[in-house]
Parts: sequence; structure tokens; C-alpha cells
Amino acid sequence: MTFRACLTVLVAAVAPLLAAGAQPSSLDSPPLASTHASTFRADTLGLHRTLDSLVKHYHGVLGYSIHNLDTGERLTLRGDETFPTASLIKVPILVTLFDLADKGMISLDDQLTLLKIDQVPGSGILQFMHPGMNLSVRDAAVLMSILSDNTATNLLLDKVAIRRVWQKMEALGLPHTKVHSKVFLRLASVAPDSSTKYGLGVTTPNEMARLFEMLASGKAVNEKADSAMLGILGDNLDMELMQRTVSGLAVPHKTGATDSVRTECALFRLQSRVVACALTKQNTDTRWVVDNEAQLALGKIGEAIMRTWPKKQERADDSR
Repeated sequence: MTFRACLTVLVAAVAPLLAAGAQPSSLDSPPLASTHASTFRADTLGLHRTLDSLVKHYHGVLGYSIHNLDTGERLTLRGDETFPTASLIKVPILVTLFDLADKGMISLDDQLTLLKIDQVPGSGILQFMHPGMNLSVRDAAVLMSILSDNTATNLLLDKVAIRRVWQKMEALGLPHTKVHSKVFLRLASVAPDSSTKYGLGVTTPNEMARLFEMLASGKAVNEKADSAMLGILGDNLDMELMQRTVSGLAVPHKTGATDSVRTECALFRLQSRVVACALTKQNTDTRWVVDNEAQLALGKIGEAIMRTWPKKQERADDSR
């Protein structure tokens, strides 16, 4: 391209800015927080208004922790308050499993044998399989993560041990994140009082968000293991909460539900990387329907996040 042609392109790009009264200076745009961030200016004030409105009209207790990993923007409500996790606690179990595998204490290729006594109700498919079947630790981890399989979870907790999950979370600086018992076996809880109050597990919005932040940065176990776990969580089939309006984007996430609880934590890879965790408790709407109030509320949070930090736009092909 000739100098004259270059000058013409430059003038064409700058002219609209001058016409609008803007100054073509780098001072107009803040420096990027990292190579993942973009110059896109997010409407975090609009996001805050949306979240405030949801909380104001919500029939229950809603807490959240939303963190843009690349710009540093953070919004929290009840971030350090403890909430029941429901099946969201299966992410700490997954992290502990991969940590033990990394240390050579467990192999993901180890075989597990399904016994009749292991089969518990609720989510998952192993409850319907014939006793005596074998599956690998890795397969059980996938079932636990993408179908929230309760039987697979219990098989893994037999392999991992509940107290090791506690130890791993404490080592990561997450002291309030704990699993209490195997699923549907609360009588064997290692923390009966907490188990009575919170059910399967307990955490805070900030702690669960921090765990997903560490997964995103390769600091939960290591980059290879964390990438593998995010790949598994990206195949999660529950799209009824934050993901209900998301399309064309693989979002590593995990949900949880009991009658009066709905939870989800997710990593949105958008203009920048955004971790969002929303936890509810004491919900008035205890219906097991798609449009349960909590699920709609979390869906609106996911929609607001996608609107605040849209997906990356594909660059035009300049090779013509």
C-alpha cells in the first residue's frame, strides 16, 4: 500500500471521531489489564442495576460474586456469607481428585466396580445400571460433572475421602468450602451439625468464585489438570440456570439444586474472562420446574453478564 493510500485510510478512520467531538488519543481508552482484555467498555453500572433489581424482588436469599479476571471488575453481594451448595460441591471433589492424580496417589484409569449398595437416587444414570459393571475413575468424574451423577459422586468420595476434599480446599485458601457426606447418606456425615444446616456441602459465593478463578488461571492443580477439568465442566448438560439464554458458547459450569436451593458457578469466556457464581437459599418457590423463580433469576444474571461483556467478534477476513 502506498503512503497516500495509508494516509487516506488513516483519515477515514479518524474523521468520525473528530466529528463526534472525541479526541484520537490513547488516553481515551484505559490500558489493558492483560492480553485477554479488550478496549470494550463494559456497562457494569447497568449490570449492577440489574442485579439490584433481581435481589430486591427475589423471594429468598440470593448472593453472588462476579469477577472479570482480566479487567479486575468485581461485583459481590453476600460474598462471604455461607450457603448450601447442593451439587455445586462436586467441583471441589473434582479438583481434589485431579490433585491426587497429579500427586500419583490415584490414577484416573483406576477401575471402579458399581455395587447395588452404591446406587442412590436423584440425578445421574448409574442408579439404573446393572450392579457389577466397571468404569474408570475418569468416567465417574465425567458423569459427576456433566450429569451431576450422585452414584458416581459417592464412588469417587470412597476413592478420595471426604476429609481430603477439606484439606485441598483449605490449602487453596477456601476454608468454608466443605463436603459433609456422600449423597443421600447424611447419617454418615463427618460434620452432622453443618450437614443438618447446609445439606451436602457448604461454601460462600466468593470462595466458589475463587476456585473457578484458580481453574481459569491453572492454579487449582496445574495448567494441564485445570484445563482438563474445565473441558469436562464445559460439557455440563444442565442449561436451565445461568446458561438458559446462552448459545454458541461453551461455558464451563456446575449447578446444584434442592427444594429450596439453586446454585451455579461458571466461567464465561467473552470479551474477557468472567467468573460468575450465584447461590440461593430459603427459596419460597420450591417447585421442580424449568421456570422456578431461582432458575429464572440465575438465568437473568447469565443474560446480564453476556450483555455486559459480549462474545468476541470474529475479525473480518483481510486477506482479500
